[in-house]
Amino acid sequence: MTATGLLSPQQVIEAGLAASKSDGCVVVVQSSTEANLRWANNTVTTNGVSRSLSWFVVAVVDGAAGTVAASASSAESVSAVRDVVAAAHQAATAAAASGRARDAQPLLEPGQGGPAQFFDDPAEPTSFEVFGELLPSLRTALHDARSGERILYGFARHEMTTTHLGSSTGLRLRWVQPTGLFELNAKSADLRRSAWSGVSTADFAGIDVDQAADVLADRLAWAGRTIDLPPGRYDTVLPPTAVADFMVYLAWSAGARSAHEGRSAFSAPGGGTTIGQRLTERNFTLFGDSTYPGLESSPFLVTAGSGDEVSVFDNGAPVGRCEVLTDGVISNLLHTRGSAAQFDEAFLPLADNLILTGGRQGRTTEDLVSGVRRGLLVTSQWYLRDVDPMTMLLTGLTRDGVFLIENGEIVGAVNNFRFNMSPLDVLRQTVDAGGTVPALSREWSDWFTRSAMPPLVVEDFNMSSVSKAQ
Repeated sequence: MTATGLLSPQQVIEAGLAASKSDGCVVVVQSSTEANLRWANNTVTTNGVSRSLSWFVVAVVDGAAGTVAASASSAESVSAVRDVVAAAHQAATAAAASGRARDAQPLLEPGQGGPAQFFDDPAEPTSFEVFGELLPSLRTALHDARSGERILYGFARHEMTTTHLGSSTGLRLRWVQPTGLFELNAKSADLRRSAWSGVSTADFAGIDVDQAADVLADRLAWAGRTIDLPPGRYDTVLPPTAVADFMVYLAWSAGARSAHEGRSAFSAPGGGTTIGQRLTERNFTLFGDSTYPGLESSPFLVTAGSGDEVSVFDNGAPVGRCEVLTDGVISNLLHTRGSAAQFDEAFLPLADNLILTGGRQGRTTEDLVSGVRRGLLVTSQWYLRDVDPMTMLLTGLTRDGVFLIENGEIVGAVNNFRFNMSPLDVLRQTVDAGGTVPALSREWSDWFTRSAMPPLVVEDFNMSSVSKAQ
């Protein structure tokens, strides 16, 4: 038993596997600690550290799988663990009545799974000390905001999640994942002007709140002049965070099964997929890589559910580098082992990170702005929603700062817009690209934080209507 009165992750796994009566069984335990720091109205409001434990069981019966998720209360005794395993077996038995799952595959054996850290080691925690470098700059930023008639809101969150995975085949894996988020929102004293920035970080090293606040102060100053613009197509500068919004959705939509079945933008007319077709003349490469420096992610797959891109039968499978786009050409689509076998293609899972390269290193968003004769700078987006999966068309809203560029200079803020753009067209219509840097997708940050993107200039970005959102 641990100090909290719970079974250790290893005890939960071994008790669960010992109790299983299924054809196969996978038990995954995720232990997390989270440090939080929040501020509003130029004052720190809350801080602290919380702990959680969650786990799930995948049971396999006659080629069908049943999954049951559990919380810490179900890890207090061996009998409680057995109850969850029995429920998973019952769910798999019910699923088997409808036949074998289309993604069914044998569970991975030892040696087939991804590389891992030491399974017998305990979970690794985070602590409030992770904010040690951030706190002095936060104090300075809050002081400067009060004297500068600005109001700062935001938060810093750091989570350390240790995953232990075990299967009835003897597979035993462990991975420790740090995840950090920093978001800052600055408003004018009358709350009429607003600007946002955010970044993903593994350890908060180098995060300077005062520096980020200075950037937002400049944007608030730009917004001192407001200009009404009609809807239309504008050359638009997207900073890395906005590019990430589009590219994450593209990667999530890159399932091979849906493409083969004619249900996606990667489906070819008349059948098959668009693999091998050139998407853009620019040498963009879009990929996930679990070993990418600074964005390292789990080297093995963990999932509690199956879909076109992932399968519970693949838990523990190696996750390496996956290129969806290579030098502007669609090079691969995501496969489970089941869909790979069905379509005679390679198994290819996506890492828990995403990188786009192909721009000119060292060139920043500001450099791209300086090259635009007339257009827009969109600093962030929100509420992206699917319109047409066959073209990957998305609609969304601009938020917290849209600025007019004239002759390479910001001349004021403009009204918000609703836009309609496909991530594929974002890449096709790019006329300039900067260097790839760590980025945080604002829209998808609750689910996906690790990305590196370049800023882009997108020609004829479709601002379809004016938004009344403030």
